[in-house]
Amino acid sequence: MSTERAIEDRVDEAATAVGSVWPIHSFVTANPLSGFEDLPFPEAVERASDRLGGRGYPSPETFRAALDEGRIDRDRLDSELAERGYEADPESLLARAETAAEPEPSSAAEAADSRNAAEEAGPADAERVDRVLTKWLSVFLDEGRAQWSMPNREDGFYDAFRSVAAYDDEVPEGGLVTDLPDSPIEAIESALESHPEGRWNSVFEAQFAALPGWTGLLKRRADDGGAWQSAYPITPEGYLAVRLALADAFDVDVAPPTESGDTATGACEAPTEGSDGIAEAFLSAWEATYRGELVGRVAAESEALDDGDASGRPAAQLVFCIDTRSEVIRRHVEATGDYETHGYAGFFGVPMEYRGYDSEVSVDACPPIVDAQHRVSEVPVDDDARASRDRLAGLREAAGEVIETLKSNPATAFSFVESAGSGYGLALAARTLVPGRVRDLLGGADDAVPGDHEFCEPGVHEHDDSGEGLPTGLTRDERVEYAATAFELMGFEEFARLVVFTGHAAETANNPYDSSLDCGACAGNPGGPNARALAAICNDPDVRAGLRERGIDVPDDTVFLAAEHNTTTDEIELYDGDVPDSHAADLDRLRADLDAAREGAAAERTGSDEGTPAVREAERRAADWAEARPEWGLAGNAGFVVGPRELTSGLDLDGRAFLHSYDWTTDPDGDALEAILAGPTVVTQWINAQYYFSTVDNAAYGSGSKVTHNPVGNVGVYQGNGGDLMTGLPLQSVMADADAPYHQPLRLSAVIHAPVDRVTEALRDAETVTGLLDNDWLSLTVIDPTRDHRAFHYEGDLEWAPAPEATDASAEPRTAPAVADD
Repeated sequence: MSTERAIEDRVDEAATAVGSVWPIHSFVTANPLSGFEDLPFPEAVERASDRLGGRGYPSPETFRAALDEGRIDRDRLDSELAERGYEADPESLLARAETAAEPEPSSAAEAADSRNAAEEAGPADAERVDRVLTKWLSVFLDEGRAQWSMPNREDGFYDAFRSVAAYDDEVPEGGLVTDLPDSPIEAIESALESHPEGRWNSVFEAQFAALPGWTGLLKRRADDGGAWQSAYPITPEGYLAVRLALADAFDVDVAPPTESGDTATGACEAPTEGSDGIAEAFLSAWEATYRGELVGRVAAESEALDDGDASGRPAAQLVFCIDTRSEVIRRHVEATGDYETHGYAGFFGVPMEYRGYDSEVSVDACPPIVDAQHRVSEVPVDDDARASRDRLAGLREAAGEVIETLKSNPATAFSFVESAGSGYGLALAARTLVPGRVRDLLGGADDAVPGDHEFCEPGVHEHDDSGEGLPTGLTRDERVEYAATAFELMGFEEFARLVVFTGHAAETANNPYDSSLDCGACAGNPGGPNARALAAICNDPDVRAGLRERGIDVPDDTVFLAAEHNTTTDEIELYDGDVPDSHAADLDRLRADLDAAREGAAAERTGSDEGTPAVREAERRAADWAEARPEWGLAGNAGFVVGPRELTSGLDLDGRAFLHSYDWTTDPDGDALEAILAGPTVVTQWINAQYYFSTVDNAAYGSGSKVTHNPVGNVGVYQGNGGDLMTGLPLQSVMADADAPYHQPLRLSAVIHAPVDRVTEALRDAETVTGLLDNDWLSLTVIDPTRDHRAFHYEGDLEWAPAPEATDASAEPRTAPAVADD
């Protein structure tokens, strides 16, 4: 193998140690330890701690609070501790772990001497490397925020850096950086001359892990190959070459002190003081406690399904995203009338790249584990509304460009600020003191401008595969397939007069992390466009004919429409422009009931007292530019239930469970179940992992406080005025206060309602999920309706045992033989 090929292979392998990071304008929740998911969880968190410096388990204080609050069942905890060989009582073990986690105390004199030495020495050379590198990364990777662009960006990061390095006064002269080779591979090879090939992986991993935020972003950008990458390419090899050249210039040793992989495996053959074995026992017991309650309640509802009577045709059916926030609004919608709700991944099964009217760029509107297959753009259909929109939009755009030019131009910036200062001051005062009133005014103004959905339709019907890139629109067969897949996965057997596909988005002001509150299944974008696309598909007469050929008979009086759920205010906006007059009464009743459901859901989420109307309080939070926490997002997520809605419709799951509709009786081949395992299960595990790690170590895996965020380049945030990009969720998204987490950091507990042998077969073909289960990144319990609704827990290697959470002391032990396939 050539040296060039060997370096490329080693670079690709080392880059897996850093999880992908999406730009903040399209924030995607992902497991920050995704590069270690092929390892058992205890080993993975230890390896990540070695490379990234983060803690892998909740703190002893968090476990103590959960134990005191009754969230951890003591009997289960005793069992978990005994299984690992611990004999002391839980409180003593927590105290032991707490002591082990504390650094050795030092005298005040020693601390003062250390600070003085650091001040005299100045920044470490390694820190200088980071400072110079992040400066150039921020200007190169900028996505439309900077007014002055880095020179030669179109040549790629490595060549652009070569062109400016000689003019950077912070970079010492001499060495590799002064005379960089033509290719990054040559530069890497030169930097590695003093290092044996057996150490290359260690060197590369350490360099990628030094700035995991930036390297995660550039890795994702290189993999994605989108518009920004096409215009201004960057590669892991190019990044690594520049970093190694800077290290050479600052005389920094790039080799880590230990070999990669030399860390302990994390297995706990014998308990040691302060070991992660204590934390693993507490975490497992906490998860088992939550899982036992969830499984027990769902299993009881499963038994009741046999006694239920078939209901009549519902007044309307609403399909929501599986997002945990949907669980709350769905309960309140169902309580207002004869409504049936379903859960489906929020991109509604249409893997598309979407471009809104007047938008300059397209965005991925599908989960990150799915490649977009179609380009769908808004197509104007109402010329009068379009003309009105264009006039108002043109005036706004022109005014915005003038103001932006005055603000950013060095010749006019100061005079503009002086002349406009009083107006800005009044605006800021209004947004601070009466944000609700400001929202009313701006909302009224926005309502006067027709939205895209009022004069456009999604271009799903005109198919064109003649150009470069993704095909435009969808073929007839593709439209039929997406509609049929949706109904088959959800187990639809009857259709109401109105079927509403309800996407979701959040409303928030002055929040760099606003996209983290939008739809994760739409890659951190609003879900309304996907809902509109599927509604347009299902209203197509050709599609309905194709559905009948597949055995799905949609009544002639069924009308599909789209909607978008504002998760901050709980308003559900109906996109009803195409609903015929024959359904006007149905629509009026639905709209009134959705308003009533909104009141109840907002009261539950905001906790408003009787003196503060809940909806008004939710709207204030959405409009308040100083509100650090407009909503809790998916904080609290811990469960994923796959089954018919009847299993959970009578349960208050406290907004902690993802809910995916599924009826095993309509899925004889298990194809729908396999799709749910391979798609939504992986995505929910990613979301769960990011909330988990952002909670247990926000400094390493989160993004710190919003108060000190500094947005950079429309791609991320710093803490302060530079350094690495923060990669996870802010403190305000997961913490009730500085010391108390709001999010309970638990690994995901999945519950599936289906025969256990069918789940086993589906897992055989869903290798990604099976690997996650075998390595304890999530758990799985099956409630088998064919075996007296008993629960079986996945034990590993496609084997099952009766779930201890659903048995009493006289039931079969946890070590019972695995359930054989039928």
